[in-house]
Amino acid sequence: MLYRGFLSLVDRLPLPSPAAQRVIAFIVILTQGGIAVTGSVVRVTASGLGCPTWPQCFPGSFVPVGMSSGVQTLHQVVEFGNRLLTFVVVLAAAAIVLAVTRARRRPEVIAYAWLMPAGTVLQAVIGGITVLTGLAWWTVAIHLLVSMLMVWLAVLLFVKVGEPDDGVETQTVPQPLRWLTALSGVALAGVLVAGTMVTGAGPHAGDKSAEDPVPRLEMDITTLVHLHSEMLVGYLALLIGLAFGLYAVAAPAAVKKRLLVLIGLVVAQALVGVVQYFTDVPAALVAIHVAGAGACTAATAAVWAAGRVRETVRQPVKVPV
Repeated sequence: MLYRGFLSLVDRLPLPSPAAQRVIAFIVILTQGGIAVTGSVVRVTASGLGCPTWPQCFPGSFVPVGMSSGVQTLHQVVEFGNRLLTFVVVLAAAAIVLAVTRARRRPEVIAYAWLMPAGTVLQAVIGGITVLTGLAWWTVAIHLLVSMLMVWLAVLLFVKVGEPDDGVETQTVPQPLRWLTALSGVALAGVLVAGTMVTGAGPHAGDKSAEDPVPRLEMDITTLVHLHSEMLVGYLALLIGLAFGLYAVAAPAAVKKRLLVLIGLVVAQALVGVVQYFTDVPAALVAIHVAGAGACTAATAAVWAAGRVRETVRQPVKVPV
């Protein structure tokens, strides 16, 4: 009954074209990845507790209160700005739900669209826990990992929005290469987890309060960096092996092109990591590295999606006799 009422309201909206749906879905990818980048800016500027309470910024106020709070205004503005960007994420998530629902897309597309606002709510809760625990490293790690998961799902949504609802799914690569693609996704997840551990033990805690220091991961950071880099090498090796396989079986050009882009992004991300290591992790490179993580996640999801496509089946033309 409630859903029928929702559909009745949605039917009053203009019918979005397929191109408009794709544009909105692409904006969803940008917002899901962008919120992770702005979150990293909060961390490297030590603004993580610029708003020390949640959901309010300060007790009794949802907005910054200035120097009267004892917190630097810059930190308040940076943290509050990141919170405001959440509303942009929410608007994009709501827009894609409304667009695909109004267009009466297939249930699979609508289900993926609803994952966007659901994930945003989950991220808001995790963000609140992060603030309330004083930026405990493991909460920050979970916050980033969920952002990467949302980027992955947003890419799959974008692909599915662009496919015909009356199409038939076809696998474009042999099953062993499909498994290898899935394994590369697992390897990427390991790289991301190891990366959050490096951050948890690194110099950018998100806040520099001497009275109440942020809890850090008590492990040797050099060991964690080596673990992170070795997992990245393994991930890259899987991608190179996948590339040889795709060219050996003459896979579609779209799949090979996406994989080559992904390999280029991974190599660039590795170079950024190397520079970070030898320059004592400058703040600017942290934001670039997080953006690179989002790009690699999106590109890996795109390669996975390209392995199975949904196409309209063309009926054979009957020639009169």
